[in-house]
Amino acid sequence: MRFRRYAIYYTPETGPLASFGATWLGWDSAAGRRVAHPPAMGLPLPVEKLTERPRKYGFHGTLKPPFRMADGQDEDSLIAALETFAQSAAPVWIDALELARIGGFVALVPKGEKAGLSDLAARVVTEFDGFRAPPTPEELARRRSAGLTPAQDVLLARWGYPYVMDEFRFHLTLTSPMPKDVAEAVRRALTPIVAPFLPIPFIVAQLTLLGEAEDGFFHEIKRFDLTG
Repeated sequence: MRFRRYAIYYTPETGPLASFGATWLGWDSAAGRRVAHPPAMGLPLPVEKLTERPRKYGFHGTLKPPFRMADGQDEDSLIAALETFAQSAAPVWIDALELARIGGFVALVPKGEKAGLSDLAARVVTEFDGFRAPPTPEELARRRSAGLTPAQDVLLARWGYPYVMDEFRFHLTLTSPMPKDVAEAVRRALTPIVAPFLPIPFIVAQLTLLGEAEDGFFHEIKRFDLTG
């Protein structure tokens, strides 16, 4: 399969959390297939509508945001570099995950000390930057149209994405952006549903390389155990 962009994510290993995420979003990136959504469960909007924007990415936490491959680089070289990196990086332990509203969307976020996770993300962004083609003027304009702080604009210019390094906030997105009152209603309704699936502790023990196919959906290419 040919991919137009790549990304390095955390994606849950096979189990209850991964199954919930795939069913909720309607896309299983590991299997590369659509999945039927769960029932409405008292939510203010249908699940299909709530998850329209994040669906194509699959259930994930971003470490290296989607990027086009730089000239002179290829998928095999990226896989080899990830295999080497994974041998030098240790798993990250977090107290737990919790459901939260981040502005107008709902996500799972880490609870407790997050420095190790931020350090891992910074290493991934930095050490794989040579694989990233520079953003086009159109891509930069689209990012800036959302409204960036001066610090975020500097990060966008340097790393091709505004929410890295000091602006990084790990999260596993569950909904599209929506009015805050609707997002809060979703958070309240979803809290008891996701509670049984949330791991304690939450461990990031693998990285996942994904590729965006021509249909816009991201597919798992390979997983890498962190053994450093």
